[in-house]
Amino acid sequence: LFKTRKLIKPEDLNARGTLFGGQLLKWVDEEAAIFAICQLETTSIVTKLMSEINFIAPAFQGDIIEIGLEVVKLGKTSITLRCVVQNKNTKNTIIIVERLI
Repeated sequence: LFKTRKLIKPEDLNARGTLFGGQLLKWVDEEAAIFAICQLETTSIVTKLMSEINFIAPAFQGDIIEIGLEVVKLGKTSITLRCVVQNKNTKNTIIIVERLI
């Protein structure tokens, strides 16, 4: 399981004062691409599919989140990942993405 961390800053918030979902998905996609580049040893990477995204809990300014990625399936030219994002301090799950291809 690979993990990276992000600090939630004011520019990452939506109008309700919680982490903007689009920002979080941008980070997830970026981390998945970096992970895939390292695993497949190529920079020729695209995200083909992101399965249903289940938003479970909010994150707030000052929170530190952990983006966890694990390999579900590894092929010669493709990789399928699972992503879980948690609040580092509370351990609350923020989102789960079952499949990133």
